Amino acid sequence: MYTNPPTSEAPPPPGKDGSDGADRRVLLAVIGGAHGIRGECRVKSFTDEPEALGRYGPLFDEKGNRYTVKSARPQKSVLLVRFAEVGDRTAAERLNGTELFVDRSVLPETGDADEFYLDDLIGLSAISVSGEAIGRVVAVHNFGAGDILEIAPEAGPTVMIPFSEAAVPEIDVEAATITVEPVAAGLEASGDEDDAPAETTEEEDIR
Repeated sequence: MYTNPPTSEAPPPPGKDGSDGADRRVLLAVIGGAHGIRGECRVKSFTDEPEALGRYGPLFDEKGNRYTVKSARPQKSVLLVRFAEVGDRTAAERLNGTELFVDRSVLPETGDADEFYLDDLIGLSAISVSGEAIGRVVAVHNFGAGDILEIAPEAGPTVMIPFSEAAVPEIDVEAATITVEPVAAGLEASGDEDDAPAETTEEEDIR
């Protein structure tokens, strides 16, 4: 099973000297619309406890801009968040759709071999249930209808497959592989289609 970022305290992010390994960002939240006139933002948090969004230290967007959580309070399915760097409604409105990340290194380990963060799947090799190489996971997306894995084959464009038990029946993070069922993943047509009787024309039926 996979997990959202947990809510336990985490160590500070690594320095810029590269001493703690490769840069791996984990998506923690997405900023929605502005709330009120004082710069509060509606934020969708992906942490186990939404209010724990600020426990990992500063958040960063794709451009490297910093966002420090001053306060966060729940409202229905989102958080109303005050960021130290956002002073008014106009500034908050500009952030609509901004994704917020932390470095993977600041998140504690899951402590369970069967649990992992979705971002841990990036870089794993994808093989079919019959052992054929499919490619490598390059991204994890969610467009609102469930998680989707983007896989890059050795040649050609990337493909998208649903991240479901049927499409991805086995995940071995330690071995750096995922097993894909091609039919359930939409990479191959069902064999039932090959067994279907061929259509005949009206002239052939008369003969």
